[in-house]
Amino acid sequence: MTLRILIVDDHEVVRLGLRALLSNQPDFVVVDEASTAKEALEKVQQHRPDVVVLDIRLPGENGIVACRNIKEVLPATQIIMLTSYAEDEMLFDAIGAGAAGYVLKQIGGDELVRAIERVGRGEALLDPAVTQQVLARVRQAARQEQAAAFNDLTEQELRVLGLVAKGHTNKEIAKELFLGEGTVRNYVSSILSKLSLTNRAEAAAYAVRHHLQEFLEEFI
Repeated sequence: MTLRILIVDDHEVVRLGLRALLSNQPDFVVVDEASTAKEALEKVQQHRPDVVVLDIRLPGENGIVACRNIKEVLPATQIIMLTSYAEDEMLFDAIGAGAAGYVLKQIGGDELVRAIERVGRGEALLDPAVTQQVLARVRQAARQEQAAAFNDLTEQELRVLGLVAKGHTNKEIAKELFLGEGTVRNYVSSILSKLSLTNRAEAAAYAVRHHLQEFLEEFI
């Protein structure tokens, strides 16, 4: 299958280098080049390429805007973002804008060819140097979501809820936490009230659904 490729970069030397590299591939056809987000959208509509190799940092409207606009008019077109820095914060916006691949400009020619082939087949691609950044951001978002689920509970209430989730009775919880049974009952009532739940079964399900045990192991 021949892949039709549009190159978008504001540096002419980069565009020429990419064109020379990609044009040498028997299954690639470079249909055109663009240097701005506006020009990229025009060229995409004109040529309907399979893959756009897009610089993340363009003058005026950046590559994120270009990516979003391209995906709106041609959802099937796959986009590889080019970036100079693995820690580029804009990469996370690129994910949301619909980019399928992210590679560093320092990538070798053969690696770039393979990357284009992969996204041309509809695969998602992350440069290894970028992957750790993305995974860290995903993990951070997950931790924030966990924390938000238990925001209103005190540390002791979290411990009580953790034991409720394990099926412990009030008596067992009292023994485990060196509390009176009445105190545990009060904690359980407070937990149910704060989480807008009606019984222990719902509380246990809530704790499992929001990964309370992981939260306790990491933060308490």
